[in-house]
Amino acid sequence: MTSSQSNTPEADLIQPRRPPAARWLSGMAFSIGPIAIALMITGAILLLMGVNPLTYYGYVVHKGLLTPSGIQATLTRMGPLLLIAASLIVAFRAGIWNLGGDGQFVLGAVLAAACAPWLISWLPAWLTLLACMTVGMLIGAIWALLPGILKARHQINEIITTMMMSLLGISFANVLVKLVFLDPTTTVPQTRTLDIASRLPPLPGSHISSGLLIGIATIVAVHLMMTRTAFGLQLRVVGASPRAALHAGLPVTRLTLAVFALSAALAGLAGAVEVLGIQGNVRADWNPAYSLTVVPLVFLARFNGYATLLFVFAFSILSIGGESAARMLGVPNFFTLVTVAILLMVLALFELIERRRAAKRN
Repeated sequence: MTSSQSNTPEADLIQPRRPPAARWLSGMAFSIGPIAIALMITGAILLLMGVNPLTYYGYVVHKGLLTPSGIQATLTRMGPLLLIAASLIVAFRAGIWNLGGDGQFVLGAVLAAACAPWLISWLPAWLTLLACMTVGMLIGAIWALLPGILKARHQINEIITTMMMSLLGISFANVLVKLVFLDPTTTVPQTRTLDIASRLPPLPGSHISSGLLIGIATIVAVHLMMTRTAFGLQLRVVGASPRAALHAGLPVTRLTLAVFALSAALAGLAGAVEVLGIQGNVRADWNPAYSLTVVPLVFLARFNGYATLLFVFAFSILSIGGESAARMLGVPNFFTLVTVAILLMVLALFELIERRRAAKRN
Protein backbone atom coordinates (compact mmCIF):
# COMPACT_ATOMS: atom_id res chain seq x y z
CA MET A 1 0.00 0.00 0.00
CA THR A 2 1.05 3.59 -0.54
CA SER A 3 -0.15 6.91 0.79
CA SER A 4 -1.09 8.12 -2.68
CA GLN A 5 -4.13 10.34 -2.54
CA SER A 6 -5.63 8.70 -5.62
CA ASN A 7 -6.39 5.58 -3.58
CA THR A 8 -9.42 7.26 -2.01
CA PRO A 9 -12.84 7.93 -3.52
CA GLU A 10 -12.19 11.63 -2.96
CA ALA A 11 -10.27 11.52 -6.23
CA ASP A 12 -13.73 11.74 -7.78
CA LEU A 13 -13.64 15.43 -6.85
CA ILE A 14 -11.01 16.04 -9.52
CA GLN A 15 -11.92 13.37 -12.07
CA PRO A 16 -14.81 13.15 -14.56
CA ARG A 17 -17.82 11.46 -12.99
CA ARG A 18 -19.49 8.48 -14.63
CA PRO A 19 -23.27 8.12 -14.95
CA PRO A 20 -25.03 7.21 -11.65
CA ALA A 21 -26.08 3.74 -12.89
CA ALA A 22 -22.51 2.89 -13.91
CA ARG A 23 -21.14 4.07 -10.57
CA TRP A 24 -23.79 2.06 -8.69
CA LEU A 25 -23.05 -1.13 -10.62
CA SER A 26 -19.32 -0.63 -10.18
CA GLY A 27 -19.77 -0.05 -6.46
CA MET A 28 -21.87 -3.20 -6.09
CA ALA A 29 -19.32 -5.28 -7.98
CA PHE A 30 -16.49 -3.81 -5.88
CA SER A 31 -18.34 -4.65 -2.64
CA ILE A 32 -20.02 -7.98 -3.34
CA GLY A 33 -17.48 -9.49 -5.72
CA PRO A 34 -14.53 -9.71 -3.28
CA ILE A 35 -16.77 -11.22 -0.60
CA ALA A 36 -18.09 -13.94 -2.90
CA ILE A 37 -14.61 -14.82 -4.18
CA ALA A 38 -13.12 -14.81 -0.66
CA LEU A 39 -15.85 -17.15 0.59
CA MET A 40 -15.25 -19.52 -2.33
CA ILE A 41 -11.49 -19.58 -1.70
CA THR A 42 -12.12 -20.11 2.02
CA GLY A 43 -14.51 -22.95 1.13
CA ALA A 44 -11.81 -24.59 -0.97
CA ILE A 45 -9.40 -24.40 1.97
CA LEU A 46 -12.03 -25.99 4.22
CA LEU A 47 -12.40 -28.84 1.73
CA LEU A 48 -8.65 -29.42 1.81
CA MET A 49 -8.93 -29.58 5.61
CA GLY A 50 -11.65 -32.21 5.33
CA VAL A 51 -14.46 -29.89 6.42
CA ASN A 52 -17.67 -29.37 4.46
CA PRO A 53 -17.79 -25.61 3.73
CA LEU A 54 -21.60 -25.60 3.61
CA THR A 55 -21.71 -27.13 7.08
CA TYR A 56 -19.19 -24.56 8.34
CA TYR A 57 -21.06 -21.59 6.87
CA GLY A 58 -24.32 -23.04 8.15
CA TYR A 59 -22.95 -23.11 11.69
CA VAL A 60 -21.64 -19.58 11.27
CA VAL A 61 -25.05 -18.19 10.26
CA HIS A 62 -26.94 -20.25 12.82
CA LYS A 63 -24.73 -19.44 15.82
CA GLY A 64 -24.05 -15.84 14.85
CA LEU A 65 -27.52 -14.79 13.71
CA LEU A 66 -30.30 -17.30 14.34
CA THR A 67 -29.96 -17.98 18.07
CA PRO A 68 -30.91 -15.44 20.79
CA SER A 69 -27.49 -15.61 22.46
CA GLY A 70 -25.71 -15.48 19.11
CA ILE A 71 -27.48 -12.39 17.77
CA GLN A 72 -26.97 -10.59 21.08
CA ALA A 73 -23.26 -11.40 21.04
CA THR A 74 -23.08 -10.29 17.40
CA LEU A 75 -24.72 -6.92 18.12
CA THR A 76 -22.58 -6.38 21.20
CA ARG A 77 -19.39 -6.95 19.23
CA MET A 78 -20.51 -4.41 16.65
CA GLY A 79 -20.14 -1.46 19.06
CA PRO A 80 -16.32 -1.23 19.21
CA LEU A 81 -16.00 -2.31 15.57
CA LEU A 82 -18.24 0.54 14.42
CA LEU A 83 -16.17 3.04 16.39
CA ILE A 84 -13.00 1.75 14.76
CA ALA A 85 -14.69 1.91 11.36
CA ALA A 86 -15.63 5.55 12.05
CA SER A 87 -12.00 6.20 12.97
CA LEU A 88 -10.79 4.74 9.68
CA ILE A 89 -13.42 6.57 7.60
CA VAL A 90 -12.27 9.93 8.96
CA ALA A 91 -8.65 9.17 8.10
CA PHE A 92 -9.17 7.49 4.73
CA ARG A 93 -11.60 10.13 3.49
CA ALA A 94 -8.91 12.70 4.20
CA GLY A 95 -6.30 10.68 2.33
CA ILE A 96 -4.46 9.62 5.51
CA TRP A 97 -3.56 6.05 6.43
CA ASN A 98 -4.01 5.73 10.18
CA LEU A 99 -2.91 2.12 10.63
CA GLY A 100 -2.09 2.62 14.31
CA GLY A 101 -5.62 1.96 15.52
CA ASP A 102 -4.72 -1.19 17.47
CA GLY A 103 -2.26 0.66 19.69
CA GLN A 104 -4.70 3.53 20.19
CA PHE A 105 -7.47 1.01 20.96
CA VAL A 106 -5.49 -0.93 23.56
CA LEU A 107 -4.19 2.21 25.28
CA GLY A 108 -7.72 3.62 25.45
CA ALA A 109 -8.91 0.32 26.93
CA VAL A 110 -6.15 0.18 29.56
CA LEU A 111 -6.57 3.77 30.73
CA ALA A 112 -10.35 3.41 30.88
CA ALA A 113 -10.01 0.12 32.78
CA ALA A 114 -7.59 1.71 35.25
CA CYS A 115 -9.70 4.81 35.88
CA ALA A 116 -13.15 3.22 36.16
CA PRO A 117 -12.79 1.25 39.44
CA TRP A 118 -11.12 4.26 41.06
CA LEU A 119 -13.66 6.86 39.87
CA ILE A 120 -16.73 4.74 40.61
CA SER A 121 -16.01 4.96 44.33
CA TRP A 122 -16.74 8.70 44.46
CA LEU A 123 -18.59 9.58 41.24
CA PRO A 124 -22.01 8.51 39.89
CA ALA A 125 -21.86 5.61 37.45
CA TRP A 126 -22.91 7.69 34.42
CA LEU A 127 -20.26 10.32 35.13
CA THR A 128 -17.62 7.64 35.66
CA LEU A 129 -18.42 6.06 32.31
CA LEU A 130 -18.37 9.44 30.55
CA ALA A 131 -15.05 10.37 32.16
CA CYS A 132 -13.45 7.04 31.25
CA MET A 133 -14.59 7.28 27.64
CA THR A 134 -13.14 10.80 27.52
CA VAL A 135 -9.84 9.49 28.91
CA GLY A 136 -9.79 6.79 26.23
CA MET A 137 -10.31 9.39 23.52
CA LEU A 138 -7.60 11.66 24.91
CA ILE A 139 -4.93 8.97 25.14
CA GLY A 140 -5.75 7.84 21.61
CA ALA A 141 -5.42 11.39 20.27
CA ILE A 142 -2.18 11.98 22.19
CA TRP A 143 -0.68 8.76 20.85
CA ALA A 144 -1.30 9.90 17.28
CA LEU A 145 0.24 13.33 17.86
CA LEU A 146 3.78 12.36 16.78
CA PRO A 147 2.76 10.69 13.49
CA GLY A 148 0.47 13.66 12.84
CA ILE A 149 3.26 16.19 13.30
CA LEU A 150 5.68 14.16 11.19
CA LYS A 151 3.12 13.94 8.40
CA ALA A 152 1.93 17.56 8.57
CA ARG A 153 5.33 19.22 8.98
CA HIS A 154 7.77 16.88 7.26
CA GLN A 155 5.61 14.71 4.96
CA ILE A 156 6.92 11.50 6.54
CA ASN A 157 4.92 8.44 5.45
CA GLU A 158 2.20 7.90 8.05
CA ILE A 159 1.84 4.19 7.23
CA ILE A 160 5.24 3.55 8.78
CA THR A 161 4.91 5.93 11.73
CA THR A 162 1.39 4.89 12.76
CA MET A 163 2.26 1.18 12.61
CA MET A 164 5.41 1.78 14.65
CA MET A 165 3.46 3.79 17.22
CA SER A 166 0.88 1.00 17.31
CA LEU A 167 3.52 -1.57 18.26
CA LEU A 168 4.91 0.80 20.88
CA GLY A 169 1.41 1.51 22.20
CA ILE A 170 0.57 -2.17 22.62
CA SER A 171 3.88 -2.79 24.42
CA PHE A 172 3.42 0.29 26.61
CA ALA A 173 -0.11 -0.83 27.49
CA ASN A 174 1.26 -4.20 28.63
CA VAL A 175 3.84 -2.43 30.81
CA LEU A 176 1.09 -0.32 32.38
CA VAL A 177 -1.00 -3.40 33.15
CA LYS A 178 1.89 -5.35 34.67
CA LEU A 179 3.65 -2.59 36.59
CA VAL A 180 1.31 0.35 37.19
CA PHE A 181 -2.33 -0.72 37.14
CA LEU A 182 -1.90 -4.32 38.29
CA ASP A 183 -4.68 -5.76 40.44
CA PRO A 184 -2.78 -7.25 43.42
CA THR A 185 -5.66 -9.58 44.31
CA THR A 186 -5.33 -11.70 41.16
CA THR A 187 -2.71 -14.19 40.00
CA VAL A 188 -3.18 -13.23 36.34
CA PRO A 189 -1.68 -9.82 35.45
CA GLN A 190 -4.68 -7.59 34.81
CA THR A 191 -6.28 -4.33 35.85
CA ARG A 192 -8.92 -4.15 38.56
CA THR A 193 -12.34 -5.35 37.38
CA LEU A 194 -15.24 -2.95 37.05
CA ASP A 195 -18.43 -4.36 38.57
CA ILE A 196 -21.04 -5.48 36.04
CA ALA A 197 -23.61 -3.14 37.62
CA SER A 198 -21.32 -0.17 36.96
CA ARG A 199 -20.63 -0.92 33.30
CA LEU A 200 -22.43 0.44 30.26
CA PRO A 201 -26.03 -0.68 30.72
CA PRO A 202 -27.45 -3.33 28.37
CA LEU A 203 -30.31 -2.51 26.05
CA PRO A 204 -33.69 -3.12 27.74
CA GLY A 205 -34.70 -6.77 27.85
CA SER A 206 -31.40 -8.06 26.45
CA HIS A 207 -27.70 -8.61 27.12
CA ILE A 208 -26.68 -6.31 24.25
CA SER A 209 -24.24 -3.66 25.42
CA SER A 210 -25.35 -0.08 24.86
CA GLY A 211 -21.96 0.38 23.25
CA LEU A 212 -23.84 -0.65 20.10
CA LEU A 213 -25.84 2.58 20.22
CA ILE A 214 -22.66 4.59 20.77
CA GLY A 215 -21.10 2.93 17.73
CA ILE A 216 -24.15 3.48 15.50
CA ALA A 217 -24.53 7.11 16.57
CA THR A 218 -20.82 7.78 16.02
CA ILE A 219 -20.56 6.28 12.55
CA VAL A 220 -23.73 8.08 11.41
CA ALA A 221 -22.36 11.35 12.82
CA VAL A 222 -19.03 10.80 11.06
CA HIS A 223 -20.78 10.04 7.78
CA LEU A 224 -22.86 13.21 8.01
CA MET A 225 -19.83 15.26 9.05
CA MET A 226 -17.80 14.06 6.09
CA THR A 227 -20.60 14.47 3.53
CA ARG A 228 -22.74 17.35 4.82
CA THR A 229 -20.46 19.85 6.57
CA ALA A 230 -17.88 22.42 5.46
CA PHE A 231 -15.27 20.76 7.68
CA GLY A 232 -15.89 17.42 6.01
CA LEU A 233 -15.63 19.01 2.57
CA GLN A 234 -12.28 20.55 3.53
CA LEU A 235 -10.99 17.15 4.63
CA ARG A 236 -12.17 15.55 1.39
CA VAL A 237 -10.47 18.26 -0.69
CA VAL A 238 -7.23 17.69 1.23
CA GLY A 239 -7.61 13.97 0.60
CA ALA A 240 -8.19 14.50 -3.11
CA SER A 241 -5.32 16.92 -3.69
CA PRO A 242 -3.22 18.60 -0.97
CA ARG A 243 -1.73 20.98 -3.55
CA ALA A 244 -5.17 22.09 -4.67
CA ALA A 245 -6.15 22.55 -1.02
CA LEU A 246 -3.10 24.77 -0.46
CA HIS A 247 -3.93 26.86 -3.52
CA ALA A 248 -7.49 27.21 -2.20
CA GLY A 249 -6.11 28.64 1.03
CA LEU A 250 -7.06 25.73 3.27
CA PRO A 251 -4.96 25.21 6.45
CA VAL A 252 -3.64 21.82 5.36
CA THR A 253 -1.29 21.40 8.34
CA ARG A 254 -4.01 22.05 10.91
CA LEU A 255 -6.51 19.88 9.05
CA THR A 256 -3.99 17.03 8.89
CA LEU A 257 -3.38 17.23 12.64
CA ALA A 258 -7.14 17.39 13.24
CA VAL A 259 -7.66 14.21 11.20
CA PHE A 260 -5.01 12.32 13.16
CA ALA A 261 -6.44 13.50 16.48
CA LEU A 262 -10.07 12.72 15.62
CA SER A 263 -9.33 9.36 14.04
CA ALA A 264 -7.16 8.23 16.95
CA ALA A 265 -9.62 9.56 19.52
CA LEU A 266 -12.36 7.38 18.03
CA ALA A 267 -10.04 4.34 18.16
CA GLY A 268 -9.32 5.11 21.81
CA LEU A 269 -13.05 5.45 22.45
CA ALA A 270 -13.55 2.01 20.90
CA GLY A 271 -11.13 0.55 23.44
CA ALA A 272 -12.91 2.29 26.30
CA VAL A 273 -16.31 1.04 25.11
CA GLU A 274 -14.95 -2.51 24.83
CA VAL A 275 -13.82 -2.43 28.45
CA LEU A 276 -16.70 -0.47 29.95
CA GLY A 277 -19.37 -2.43 28.13
CA ILE A 278 -17.96 -5.94 27.71
CA GLN A 279 -14.64 -6.92 29.29
CA GLY A 280 -14.62 -5.03 32.59
CA ASN A 281 -10.82 -5.23 32.77
CA VAL A 282 -7.74 -5.61 30.59
CA ARG A 283 -5.32 -8.51 30.89
CA ALA A 284 -1.66 -8.28 29.99
CA ASP A 285 -0.82 -9.09 26.37
CA TRP A 286 -4.44 -8.55 25.30
CA ASN A 287 -4.91 -7.23 21.78
CA PRO A 288 -7.93 -8.29 19.69
CA ALA A 289 -6.37 -6.57 16.62
CA TYR A 290 -9.71 -5.12 15.56
CA SER A 291 -8.33 -2.14 13.66
CA LEU A 292 -6.50 -3.91 10.85
CA THR A 293 -9.39 -6.37 10.62
CA VAL A 294 -11.89 -3.58 9.97
CA VAL A 295 -9.80 -1.97 7.19
CA PRO A 296 -11.15 -4.19 4.37
CA LEU A 297 -14.72 -3.69 5.62
CA VAL A 298 -14.37 0.08 5.31
CA PHE A 299 -12.94 -0.28 1.81
CA LEU A 300 -15.75 -2.62 0.78
CA ALA A 301 -18.21 0.05 1.96
CA ARG A 302 -16.34 2.66 -0.14
CA PHE A 303 -15.96 4.77 3.02
CA ASN A 304 -19.75 5.13 3.28
CA GLY A 305 -20.91 5.10 6.91
CA TYR A 306 -24.30 3.53 6.20
CA ALA A 307 -22.83 0.75 4.08
CA THR A 308 -20.20 0.18 6.76
CA LEU A 309 -22.99 -0.67 9.21
CA LEU A 310 -24.00 -3.61 7.02
CA PHE A 311 -20.48 -4.89 6.48
CA VAL A 312 -19.61 -4.66 10.18
CA PHE A 313 -22.82 -6.53 10.98
CA ALA A 314 -21.89 -9.27 8.49
CA PHE A 315 -18.36 -9.50 9.88
CA SER A 316 -19.69 -9.71 13.46
CA ILE A 317 -21.87 -12.66 12.42
CA LEU A 318 -18.81 -14.31 10.85
CA SER A 319 -16.71 -13.59 13.93
CA ILE A 320 -19.19 -14.85 16.55
CA GLY A 321 -20.50 -17.72 14.43
CA GLY A 322 -16.99 -18.66 13.33
CA GLU A 323 -15.90 -19.16 16.93
CA SER A 324 -18.72 -21.66 17.52
CA ALA A 325 -18.19 -23.36 14.15
CA ALA A 326 -14.48 -23.75 14.90
CA ARG A 327 -15.22 -25.56 18.16
CA MET A 328 -17.82 -27.86 16.60
CA LEU A 329 -15.88 -28.80 13.45
CA GLY A 330 -12.32 -28.77 14.75
CA VAL A 331 -11.32 -25.75 12.69
CA PRO A 332 -8.59 -23.49 14.16
CA ASN A 333 -9.97 -20.54 16.14
CA PHE A 334 -8.09 -18.07 13.97
CA PHE A 335 -9.76 -19.28 10.76
CA THR A 336 -11.95 -16.15 10.65
CA LEU A 337 -8.76 -14.10 10.31
CA VAL A 338 -7.76 -16.31 7.38
CA THR A 339 -11.02 -15.35 5.69
CA VAL A 340 -10.32 -11.66 6.35
CA ALA A 341 -6.77 -11.99 4.98
CA ILE A 342 -8.07 -13.62 1.81
CA LEU A 343 -10.70 -10.89 1.50
CA LEU A 344 -8.02 -8.22 1.81
CA MET A 345 -5.93 -9.79 -0.97
CA VAL A 346 -8.95 -10.15 -3.26
CA LEU A 347 -9.92 -6.57 -2.48
CA ALA A 348 -6.45 -5.36 -3.46
CA LEU A 349 -6.79 -7.24 -6.76
CA PHE A 350 -10.19 -5.64 -7.43
CA GLU A 351 -8.74 -2.22 -6.62
CA LEU A 352 -5.94 -2.77 -9.13
CA ILE A 353 -8.42 -3.81 -11.81
CA GLU A 354 -10.64 -0.80 -11.07
CA ARG A 355 -7.71 1.62 -11.27
CA ARG A 356 -6.60 0.21 -14.61
CA ARG A 357 -10.15 0.50 -15.98
CA ALA A 358 -10.33 4.09 -14.71
CA ALA A 359 -7.01 4.88 -16.40
CA LYS A 360 -8.34 3.54 -19.72
CA ARG A 361 -11.53 5.61 -19.41
CA ASN A 362 -9.50 8.75 -18.82
